[in-house]
Amino acid sequence: MNVCKSKKRLAASIALALCVFGTAYAATEHWNDASLTPAAVVSTQAGDVNWEQWKEQWETIKTDYEQLSMAPGKDASQMNFAWYSKEQPKHALVRVSKSADMQRHEEWKGIVKAGTVVDGTQYYTNKVTVRGLEPDTTYYYQVNVDGAWQDVQSFKTGNPDDFSFMYVGDPQIGASKGQTSSEGNKQDGELAARNDAYNWNKTLNSALAQHPEINFLVSPGDQINEPAEDQSAAKIQLQEMQYAGYLSAKALRSLPEATSIGNHDSMTTGYQNHFHTPNPFTEEATPTTAGHGYFYTYGNALFIMINANNYNAADHEALIKKAIAAHPDTKWRIVVMHQDIYGSGKDHSDSDGILLRTQLTPIYDANKIDVVLQGQDHTYARTYQISSDGKQHATFDEYKVAGQQGQHHNLIDAAMKDADKKAVYESQNLCYTIADMKQGTLRNPKGVFYMSSNSATGSKFYELIPQQQDYIAARNQDWRPTYSVIRITKTSFTIDTYDVETGKPIDESYSIIKD
Repeated sequence: MNVCKSKKRLAASIALALCVFGTAYAATEHWNDASLTPAAVVSTQAGDVNWEQWKEQWETIKTDYEQLSMAPGKDASQMNFAWYSKEQPKHALVRVSKSADMQRHEEWKGIVKAGTVVDGTQYYTNKVTVRGLEPDTTYYYQVNVDGAWQDVQSFKTGNPDDFSFMYVGDPQIGASKGQTSSEGNKQDGELAARNDAYNWNKTLNSALAQHPEINFLVSPGDQINEPAEDQSAAKIQLQEMQYAGYLSAKALRSLPEATSIGNHDSMTTGYQNHFHTPNPFTEEATPTTAGHGYFYTYGNALFIMINANNYNAADHEALIKKAIAAHPDTKWRIVVMHQDIYGSGKDHSDSDGILLRTQLTPIYDANKIDVVLQGQDHTYARTYQISSDGKQHATFDEYKVAGQQGQHHNLIDAAMKDADKKAVYESQNLCYTIADMKQGTLRNPKGVFYMSSNSATGSKFYELIPQQQDYIAARNQDWRPTYSVIRITKTSFTIDTYDVETGKPIDESYSIIKD
């Protein structure tokens, strides 16, 4: 189906855009109020706690900035570690062993550099890469923080030929700010972080209990809510409190996380200080303050994490080509990005979400990308297989923000108030062809499959766009946190999405088979 040739669909899309751009959208009144489930138990470093106990522990958690993050390394044989410290050691240190008593261990050294200043205290970011890991093996480890070896933790490597990962959307710790809880509290920044971090913990625990086969986590960005654009000490402190809440989940001591940069993450160095990403694409011409896109492999899958807050598509094309040149024979090519260029939520899917659509669609086609995992719109949407229409389209450079602070959709939202500019924008974004509309299991399909994830915490929900776009195969907004489990084998890619609380699927399974 060539969408650009369909007058009927063009008229429908224009009518839809008139509806979309005629209103300023924001978070809905729907959110996940932790105080409504006070008996729910989450796992913390101090043990299992309910809501009342969590509130007590929060007084310590909220200022514990020295928490660890783990990330997949360059391939399945590596693991990356990162953490803050108040002291500046000569080397960042991690011990790794196959035995819990750590009697026989290997010590790995890494880099240390000055990081974020929080409430007047200089913190240092420590990063270490552990190599030579074997598949299907349990490892124990310790990190050295401020001269002391921390408690022993563990992780288990997966099978690169048959592995699963958890795909979540916008945890955005702190995004429930302004909502009023059942306890009568109108949430300020701290209370919102406390609420959302508790729910993030619940989501991770539920997902891992329901699907213990999960090997790592993939997030398309917005780990936290406070962008701290003005770089003020108070905003930086609130941002670091949100990172402390995000990283406090005990599950993350054993679950590596491959995060991308969301627009709320993009304006400070906090993201690059907290996460140790492999193969960072430092060649970006217009990077954001948070850092860069990157890539890694796991078995026969190549993951390319795009920093889509940088609206310069040439940077993303260069990263994709570099990743593929380094790993030309991987069967699966998966892009992860924050902005959903093919989504179905009100707030972004037809504004800044498609500012890059005309540019990225042909790039993904030309480089034979299989799957694009997106976030930002806090709604669930699954597309048909989509291809570029092969025509030249506008790049909308006039709506892009120069500089290092990340991008905003303010420029394009303002431009859409001009009828002539809006008409051009709408027509140019009909730049795709629906290559395959089959459902269930597809064998060697044409086109690219796009997914948009709902909120994993319920810190913020958006509404679906009133009229479902023609490229959307399925969508959902039940005002409940969800997560997806993606399984990749030598020949198949399968995605299933679940309600956090019940563990029940919210959509049918979707699989791609490559012979």
